[in-house]
Amino acid sequence: MKRRGADLLAQTLAAAGVRKLFALSGNHVMPVFDAALDAGLDIVHVRHEAAAVHMADAWGRLTGEVGVALVTGGPGHANAVSALYTALEAESPVLLLSGHAALAELGKGAFQEMRQAELAVPVSKSAWTVQGPERLVDDVRRAMREARAGRPGPVHLSLPQDVLEASVTGEAAPALKVVAPSPKPFPEALLAAERPLIVAGPAMMRKPELRALEEASGVPIVGMESPRGVNDPALGRLADVLGRADAVLLVGKRPDFTLRFGRAFAAGCSVLQWDTLPSAPDPKRAGAWLDEVRAALAYRPDWNSIAGSLHPVAVCREVQTILRNGVLVCDGGEFGQWAQACLSAPRRVINGPAGSIGSALPFAAAAKLAFPEAPVVAMLGDGTFGFHMSEIDTAVRYGLSYVAVVGNDACWNAEYQIALKAYGKERARNLDLLPTRYGAASAALGAHGEDISDASQLPAAFARAAAAKTVACVNVLIERHPAPKY
Repeated sequence: MKRRGADLLAQTLAAAGVRKLFALSGNHVMPVFDAALDAGLDIVHVRHEAAAVHMADAWGRLTGEVGVALVTGGPGHANAVSALYTALEAESPVLLLSGHAALAELGKGAFQEMRQAELAVPVSKSAWTVQGPERLVDDVRRAMREARAGRPGPVHLSLPQDVLEASVTGEAAPALKVVAPSPKPFPEALLAAERPLIVAGPAMMRKPELRALEEASGVPIVGMESPRGVNDPALGRLADVLGRADAVLLVGKRPDFTLRFGRAFAAGCSVLQWDTLPSAPDPKRAGAWLDEVRAALAYRPDWNSIAGSLHPVAVCREVQTILRNGVLVCDGGEFGQWAQACLSAPRRVINGPAGSIGSALPFAAAAKLAFPEAPVVAMLGDGTFGFHMSEIDTAVRYGLSYVAVVGNDACWNAEYQIALKAYGKERARNLDLLPTRYGAASAALGAHGEDISDASQLPAAFARAAAAKTVACVNVLIERHPAPKY
């Protein structure tokens, strides 16, 4: 049976279990938009190509499936590539499909001709251009397999327009299943140690068997996914724990900048580095060390006295009442760090080791699509809100009723705190923003929007936001504070 390459592509994605295509339209990919209708693929049409990748990233982290983004070639592809770095560092399984100038026109000045795969190589596990319609199915299968294999991460395929429009003979095929490696025996060094630790990287943190391993072994497990590393406010006194350990197993985690390139561990600490989880030992290790580590990671200062103000802690205290058993999304910046320190939820998506900002609104949209019955709250600063404000429009169109909480201190506060410490107050300049009414701006896009300047307004405002039948933005004029440090 003959069909277009685009039809074969869409059918192969559907057969592989892909449920959503996070996409932005453009000349090169319109055949795929058409083919998606017959294949039963649900297209979520966004406002910026980077947002499509961020949504695919959050989808991959939350569901374990490959998140698929579809954009057009040339400048559309270039816009999308920047978001691949966030997915790469977070070890998120993502497939970026980009339209591409026709193979027959390359080198002749084709419309939006660009060396796209080469552009994506530094920020992906692999990237290449499909070289013919007969290669399409195998290339898609390979790309989806690579996105999930080993340490997951983004893979890019460029799709030439003549490949998508060609009449081809072939059958759709599901993606190849990724076979997990067999676990290694639990390392004797950890069982013999007095203060052993397992430190897991971003992808390992998402494995449900991780916590079961901690319970079965008695060895504390620490998951690290924050660019603040040992200073991650969500992990309390992590630095103290790492400095006291005498044997450490890094699973899916490099001794990189987040671990001070290994200097976070004491001299003489034995450090192993594996890419797979070990099997549970027999018997379970006894001792008080597990409880000590858990208490250290759970440590927070006594913030109960902070009330009746617009301190980030006071804002977070009210947010927790609407978050309940939902999904917490945190962007970068100082407000995002306060949120990570103060809020808890069964599922969490943060900006990750890349240290990027601006992804919270696309992340929240994908989280609501993945868990439509769960409350989803995105915590972001006023600087980050400006990156993808137009995705409020996307949420309105698709009925995604998440709550975005903007901590508005009219400043790029993370950089302000750096400048304040390094150069002094008189030279901490050129970092101010306007106290913009982002709630009103969101309301203009069709959302429920509120702008709060008094702490007494917070409980009612968050209650209204949680009850809204559409996306809600609560913009709070917060006090300017540095992120917590323990």
